[in-house]
Amino acid sequence: MSKFHSDYMITMKDIVKEGDPILRKKLAPVEFPVSNQVKEELACMLTYLQNSQNAEIAKKYKLRPGSGLSANQIGLNKRMFTVLYHESNGEQKALKIINPELISHSPHTIYLPEGEGCLSVDREILGHVPRYERIKIAAYDEMGEKHTYRFNGYSAILIQHEMDHLNGIMFYDHINKESPFLNV
Repeated sequence: MSKFHSDYMITMKDIVKEGDPILRKKLAPVEFPVSNQVKEELACMLTYLQNSQNAEIAKKYKLRPGSGLSANQIGLNKRMFTVLYHESNGEQKALKIINPELISHSPHTIYLPEGEGCLSVDREILGHVPRYERIKIAAYDEMGEKHTYRFNGYSAILIQHEMDHLNGIMFYDHINKESPFLNV
C-alpha cells in the first residue's frame, strides 16, 4: 500500500535524491485496469507540480518548482509520470502519462540554453542536453485509454526528460563530457 493517497501532500522530503538505485532502474509497466492506488499516486504527483508552481505554496512548504515528476522520483517502480507546463500560446497543460512509448521523432535536436534541472538533483550541472525537437508518443491515461500525443520545443524536451527517468537515465547522461556546451 502506497502512502500517496488523496489527502497526502508530496513535499521535498518525498523526492528521491540522486544516487538512489531506483533512479537508475528501468521501471515496471503499470498494469491494467489502472488501480485506484495508481490514480491516487498520479493525482498526488500532479498536485505536487501545481503546488511547486504556486509561489505562495512553494515558499510555505519549501518546494522546488517542477514541470515534471516521474514515479521513481517518489520511490515508485511504475512507468508513469505527470507534467504541468504552458504551451507557447500560454495554455496550461496537465498530463498524467502511463506506459509511454516513443513512436517517432524529428531528425533535428534542440536544447535548453540554460541547461536542464531535476528535482532529484540538488547540484547545478552545466551543459547542453540534446533532445529531439519534435516527438510523437503513444501512452495511456488513468482510465486505461490509449492516446497519441505530439510535442515540440519545450514540451518535447520535458517529455523526453521524464521518459528517460522511466528507463533509469538522468539528464546529465546526455551531456558531452569533453565539450559540455557543444551545440547540438
